[in-house]
Amino acid sequence: MAKQKEEKTNVMRVLEQKRIPYTAHTYDHEEGVAVDGVTVARSLGQDPETVFKTLVARGASGGLYVFDIPVGDSLDLKKAARAVGEKSIAMLHQKELLPLTGYVHGGCSPVGMKKQYPTVFHETAEILDTIMVSAGKIGYQVELAPADLIDLVGGTTADLTVG
Repeated sequence: MAKQKEEKTNVMRVLEQKRIPYTAHTYDHEEGVAVDGVTVARSLGQDPETVFKTLVARGASGGLYVFDIPVGDSLDLKKAARAVGEKSIAMLHQKELLPLTGYVHGGCSPVGMKKQYPTVFHETAEILDTIMVSAGKIGYQVELAPADLIDLVGGTTADLTVG
């Protein structure tokens, strides 16, 4: 019987190419069924504050922006707009996500998008030893040092969440 080869995503390939250490994690999911981030974090035995979701928004100027926040939190659109110097921002419609980023809803990663958009991480990323983000495919996550991830995507940090 052939040994099953671990599936690599484009995110994993980019991290390896840049020699950024990471740990891959997988979780079971039902095809076509959306799973919320808190459920994913718990299924991986992780604190939801250390697992980040990737959100894409369009600014009033028409520019696209990427925001990474803990899975249990909600993006504050006013704080996010301030963080990127926009008058306002609105979440990207789900149908626009794949053509603009190369990723599907639930599998969006700040790494390896079709184009590198300005990326802002919630400020708590700076105080964590590691964070997890999608590996670019539903069912796959990567865990790595936040500084490595922020540096890789040319990101910044700011207070982005409601509350």
